[in-house]
Amino acid sequence: MAGVVAVVLILILGVANFALHKAVLESGHPLLGRVPWFVHLLGGRISLATEFLLLLAALLLTSQGLVVWAWGYLAYTAFNAAAAWLILSNRV
Repeated sequence: MAGVVAVVLILILGVANFALHKAVLESGHPLLGRVPWFVHLLGGRISLATEFLLLLAALLLTSQGLVVWAWGYLAYTAFNAAAAWLILSNRV
């Protein structure tokens, strides 16, 4: 039962991560001009694909009973949210 809850939590966090990622990409923040070239490849779709691969890995590992990956993805989301907040609020 804990595994099902963890998978649902990861799905919800995944939606939040994609929304944050897309908001940062569309913000036009000057910091985006300083990131490596591959982030801009295909209009940022490469970085969104990487985000998807992280989500998929967390889902697959958690569904196999490794619930600790849900905690790891939660921590990743927290760092992602903090970074997005700093960028979107022009604090960096």
